[in-house]
Amino acid sequence: MNNLAHTSMTSEGTQRIDFNTDALRRKRRMRALKDRLTGWYVSIGGLGVLVAITLIFFYLFYEVAPLFQGATIEEREPLQAPWLQEEGERPLMLSLEEQNMVGMRLDSAGEVVFFDTKDARVISEFRLPIPQGVQIVSHGQDVPGSQRTVVGLSNGQALVFEHSYKVSFPNNVKTLTPVLEYPFGETPLTLDPQGRPLDHVGAAVNDETLILAGSTGTELHVLRLASEENMMTGEVTLEEERIGLPVVSDPVQAIFVDPRQQWLYVLNGRAAANVFDLRKQVLNGRYKLLDQADNRVTASSMLLGGVSLLIGDAKGGVGQWFMVSDPDGGERLHQVRSFELGQAPIVEIVPEERRKGFLALDETGLLGVFYTTSHRHLLSVDIAENPEALAISPRANRVMVEDGATLRSYDLDNPHPEVSWDALWGKVWYENYDEPSYIWQSTSASGDFEPKLSLSPLAFGTLKAAFYAMILAAPLAVAAALYTAYFMAPAMRRKVKPVIELMEALPTVILGFFAGLFLAPFLELHLPGIFTLLILMPLAIVGTGFGWSRLPESIRLRVPPGWESAILIPVVVFVGWFSFAISGHIEAWLFGGNMPLWLSHEMGVTFDQRNALVVGIAMGFAVIPNIYSIAEDAVFSVPKSLTFGSLALGATPWQTLTRVVILTASPGIFSALMIGMGRAVGETMIVLMATGNTPIMEANIFEGMRTLAANVAVEMPESEVGGTHFRVLFLAALVLLMFTFVMNTLAEVIRQRLRTKYSSL
Repeated sequence: MNNLAHTSMTSEGTQRIDFNTDALRRKRRMRALKDRLTGWYVSIGGLGVLVAITLIFFYLFYEVAPLFQGATIEEREPLQAPWLQEEGERPLMLSLEEQNMVGMRLDSAGEVVFFDTKDARVISEFRLPIPQGVQIVSHGQDVPGSQRTVVGLSNGQALVFEHSYKVSFPNNVKTLTPVLEYPFGETPLTLDPQGRPLDHVGAAVNDETLILAGSTGTELHVLRLASEENMMTGEVTLEEERIGLPVVSDPVQAIFVDPRQQWLYVLNGRAAANVFDLRKQVLNGRYKLLDQADNRVTASSMLLGGVSLLIGDAKGGVGQWFMVSDPDGGERLHQVRSFELGQAPIVEIVPEERRKGFLALDETGLLGVFYTTSHRHLLSVDIAENPEALAISPRANRVMVEDGATLRSYDLDNPHPEVSWDALWGKVWYENYDEPSYIWQSTSASGDFEPKLSLSPLAFGTLKAAFYAMILAAPLAVAAALYTAYFMAPAMRRKVKPVIELMEALPTVILGFFAGLFLAPFLELHLPGIFTLLILMPLAIVGTGFGWSRLPESIRLRVPPGWESAILIPVVVFVGWFSFAISGHIEAWLFGGNMPLWLSHEMGVTFDQRNALVVGIAMGFAVIPNIYSIAEDAVFSVPKSLTFGSLALGATPWQTLTRVVILTASPGIFSALMIGMGRAVGETMIVLMATGNTPIMEANIFEGMRTLAANVAVEMPESEVGGTHFRVLFLAALVLLMFTFVMNTLAEVIRQRLRTKYSSL
């Protein structure tokens, strides 16, 4: 009071206090200023958090949005090619090299022309080494991307050649030199000994072995050639073997050879396919390709990898077919999906060379861009009036069509055709699978790999990991919080609570390391002990409590109130030791000495060493401190007046806990559970190191999983920036963020309702 007021005596003898009003005002102003600054600081911090979260959301959306954009196409200046008019031969094949600098055209006379795609200037010309007076009557290609082509001749022979481009830099200028090669010699191979024209041909090369197939009318000719190189002289010899197959009933329309050289697909009649097993040299079956009697097959091709057939019909549809397994162990040709372009007949189907997409062209010049795995029709555009040949570049960014003496070129932008709602969340029937499935497999060493980008197993794994973690953590943490805040002695509480909260500081990478290297093999060796522990521990705790309540009061009063829980420490330790000590005996007695093997053989339950049980224990250990700390504070904050009032009215401590304390603290307890759930959903390192990281959709507690967060952590460093895989990982992060946001919003709504409902207590 010395700087705010002073005392003096009045004339009547009373004491008077004079306040220093200026100093008091200054102190109040300073306090108000501090309050305002603190309020601004908290408000700015809160707004900063909201702005940061919003920016993160919009950045993720910015990276994800291109996934759902369609394809676009832009026409370039048409090229007039006088040499097309001069030749007058119909084109059999049109092709572009990777850099879109050089194009290749093959005609029915055997002339191969390489031309500049900028001005249609002829770069070089070659003539295939076919006998004089012999014409090309058919042609076929190996799997897309191989650049191998086979031509069928009018004398019953066939010739296999490849076109490639050698890169050189004369005078520091990049130059592409077209080259024709003949991997099986320049001499045509005889398919039909009678010398009849080969109406259709097909070929497949696998490990230096060539399967060459052709047809004359309804008769099939199949030749297997194996090349062997002499290690001493370098001389290459060819061993020929003819494969005898039955005669088909209708004229052949197209022939395709499986790259694995197991199946021969023969399209014949109006809409049928005969599939032959080349290894057993038998007919696998005859399959009807179209249901409508007035429809017919008008175009066909193989998809990248050679597993699928693309069948175009006279009504503008395209179907995808491949071999699937029958329940009886056989295989059959099955239609997996279909696409619609227009109403006119499909005249040409051109597959992409590096993805599972394709182009379809109908007789009116309507071009369609499709992708099989995602089942997307990306684009339809009119590109020519009289299309004669169609080509797409290896990078699928340039399309060229021959229209009379004009070469029309288009820039195609189709960066992410693999993504659709069905591909991300629905079951997809992938090649070489017997049925539609949820699968995540983003990369492979194979160039013809079909990306499998289903987020369903990742989302399922995220919820599975959080579920098993919360099963362990929620009951233990909440029960511990209730006991610590309500029953435990203050002195003991001051020791227990900091120890539990200290567990939160333990890095999760350490927990994951411990779980993966020690806990997982330990649980595998002591699996019966885990279940024994789950049974004996509750019985021991309840039994100890019951026995304690039956002891004489003189003994019970020796333990100070609130310290009774210390008696359970030796009980818990003993039951844990005993459960694992008898684990081996139980395993030998009930499970033949190996419980994991017994589960697999007797119960049909798959057992992985790193599984959801390991994750539940390790992640539950990480989540318990979060839930415990918040729930304990909520229970401890319940006004003592409510507790004392309830006890004074005759309620027991247990009744007070269940009917007053828990209800009053329920908003805080619920918040603790939601925060723990959010921690479990977003956990990365424990799941990454302790689950086996297998993206499967199985609720089995003995199998692993892969979560959204762990998947992003594992695969983001390997993804190509801006690629489909890269953006799908950002989509996974966006899904995780939105899931957390929705869950927290619902939690806040429920918490507010609980607070309103029980605020009157």
